[in-house]
Amino acid sequence: MLNPNEVKAVLETALLAYQAPLSIGDLRRMFDEDIGPDTVRRLLDELRDDWRARGVELVNLATGWRFQTRPSFQKYLERLNPEKPPRYSRAVLETLAIIAYRQPVSRGDIEDIRGVTVSPNIIRTLEQRSWIDVVGHREVPGRPALYATTKDFLNDLGLRSLQELPPLEEIARTLDLNAASIKEEATAAKTSGEPDGNASAAPSEEA
Repeated sequence: MLNPNEVKAVLETALLAYQAPLSIGDLRRMFDEDIGPDTVRRLLDELRDDWRARGVELVNLATGWRFQTRPSFQKYLERLNPEKPPRYSRAVLETLAIIAYRQPVSRGDIEDIRGVTVSPNIIRTLEQRSWIDVVGHREVPGRPALYATTKDFLNDLGLRSLQELPPLEEIARTLDLNAASIKEEATAAKTSGEPDGNASAAPSEEA
């Protein structure tokens, strides 16, 4: 039977070998003996402390545990790979912010809040990035799709749950949005219970 230090070494090896987060269940399956989830969590906490002073950290995300580079070191790594990450338009980021803070939400809700027709390209961009997904349909004529953020979205932000999202005002400042307006419109849309309106008269935009 492995002692705790040997178990911790196996956990460390697995987490360093895999880029995707590993859940407690994933990690427990590596062992012949039954190692309880509380024991695995305790050893992961110890492992996180072991790496606290290094350039790589062990983090607990929405879908499990993962080693990742500390943000303060990212600028050095970018010099090895100068390829810039994809840039998203204001429309894409505004739509993502509304979905994140108002989910589940339909295209009609987003159009009511933003005042413009949501281009299919915007929704497609967010779906292809695996940041949003259809989680149901509103029971009104036409049964519009309801969108919500995914666990991949949380993983990419380094979060475990939606409760860890920063205040909407911070997102609004980043995107140069009117946070108060979004809050008021979101609340009104949520309490009105009205079906999605036809936004064809509103201006449209591309991603």
